[in-house]
Amino acid sequence: MGLVIALNKGRIFEECLPLLAACQIQPSDDPKKSRKLIFDSVTGGHKIIVARSADVPTYVENGVADVGITGKDTILEYGENMTFYERLDLKIGACRMMTAGPVGVPEPEQGIRVASKFVNIARRYYQGQSKQVSLVKLSGALEIAPLLGLADCIVDIVDTGNTLKANGLEARETICDISTRLIVNRASMKTKFDQVQTLIQQLERAVSENASAAQS
Repeated sequence: MGLVIALNKGRIFEECLPLLAACQIQPSDDPKKSRKLIFDSVTGGHKIIVARSADVPTYVENGVADVGITGKDTILEYGENMTFYERLDLKIGACRMMTAGPVGVPEPEQGIRVASKFVNIARRYYQGQSKQVSLVKLSGALEIAPLLGLADCIVDIVDTGNTLKANGLEARETICDISTRLIVNRASMKTKFDQVQTLIQQLERAVSENASAAQS
């Protein structure tokens, strides 16, 4: 039996398809036209699960998927006690996890109210600075939290920063750089070692070729 691959839906899924195609792994149906969430590969050797970002590590950790492809932000938010291997940086979906707040308004020294989807990342960051924070978990539109008086600042993924500027916020401290990673189930690393290693090596070549093409 081939590998079961869990893929983060959305931007990561779209950017990963060419990389997987370079590894001779392609969905049997057109993902843009199909409403399926589980695809056989054209060769029939693999299965592809299209999942929410937060679910990809869960599928991998519990052995539903042999490997997963998701953002570093998802991995960090999942927790420090993860029981899967992070094996490869795919060099796509690059952005930064940052703090941000209203332009010209300093962050309180203590008792900071922080809105974020990434409460675990935010908690660890501020604990590392020995600052007391009150965390507000939101699922979207974090930029309006300071405008509504719900939070002093936010912790979120920043790409261009245009959305922050449009809402009167400024990016402040970088917590970490984010990109798309390949994770592997521990048991699969043993029972399907050759297949996993082959996929890793093929993806490494595809990532390298992408980088070379971008530089030329």
